[in-house]
Amino acid sequence: MSNPPSLLTTSRGAFRVAIDGSPDAPALVLSNSLGTTLEMWDAQVAALSASHRLIRYDTRGHGGSPVTPGPYRMDDLGQDVLALLDALNIDQAYFCGISMGGHTGLWLGVHAGTRMRGIAVCNSAAKIGTAQAWQERAATVRSQGAAAMQALADSAPGRWFTPGFTQTHPDIVQRAQAWIAGIAPEGYAACCEALATSDLRESIGRIAVPTLLLAGADDPVTTVADAQAMQASIAGSSLALVPASHLSNLEAPQAFEQAVLDFLAHAAKA
Repeated sequence: MSNPPSLLTTSRGAFRVAIDGSPDAPALVLSNSLGTTLEMWDAQVAALSASHRLIRYDTRGHGGSPVTPGPYRMDDLGQDVLALLDALNIDQAYFCGISMGGHTGLWLGVHAGTRMRGIAVCNSAAKIGTAQAWQERAATVRSQGAAAMQALADSAPGRWFTPGFTQTHPDIVQRAQAWIAGIAPEGYAACCEALATSDLRESIGRIAVPTLLLAGADDPVTTVADAQAMQASIAGSSLALVPASHLSNLEAPQAFEQAVLDFLAHAAKA
C-alpha cells in the first residue's frame, strides 16, 4: 500500500504530493503526463520505493495542485519541481517523467543539472507536437470546458494505449480516461500552452547528468525516432524500448520498472 497524498506547501504554492519509501533512501521524483495525476504511478510504487524515497506529485494545473491562470511555460513546471525539492530539504534527486513529465525532466537536465542525479525521460521528446496544435487544443478546452475534457477522455485510448491493451485491460483504460475527464480545463489548457512554447532540441546537448530515454515501441505520440534523436544529442545517454504505446508504465509495467531500476543502478555509479 502506498501512502495517501497530502498538500505540501512550497515557495510556489501547495502541491498534492505522495511520498513512499525510506526517508534515508535516494530521492526519486515521478512526474505525470498531461491529463493524468500522480495516481498514474500507483503500479510502480512497490518496485521503486523499495530502493528510493519516492515522491509523486500532481503537476501544476492537474489534480490537487494549483490551477493558476495560464498560460504556463516549461520554466514554471521545472521550477515547481525545484520548489518541491527545496520544501523537502532535498539537495539532489533522480527524476522520472512520462510525456510532459519527461519533457520537464529535460528542462531540469538543461537548467538545473546540479540538482539532478539522473533523469529518466519516458515517452517524450525535445519538442512534443506542434505549437499550432497545442494552441488550438488549449483554445478548444477553454471555450468548451468540461465537454472538451470529456471528448479528450473519449479519444485518449487511441493516443495512450495499443488496441490490444485497450481490449484486454478495460479497467486500466477507463481509469486513465477518468483522470483526464477530471482535470480542470484551465490547468489542462495552460499546460498545453507550456508544451506549445517549449522546444529543447537545441539545448539538450548541454545535459551532463545520466539520462535514460525510454520509448514505447508502439507510441504514436512521442516515437522511437524521437527518443533516438535525443540519444544522439545527449552524450552518454541510454535508450530503452518497451512493448507499449504512450503510457508505457501502465501498459508494460514490469518492463518499464526494470528499465528504470537498471538505469537508477547505473546512474548511482556514475
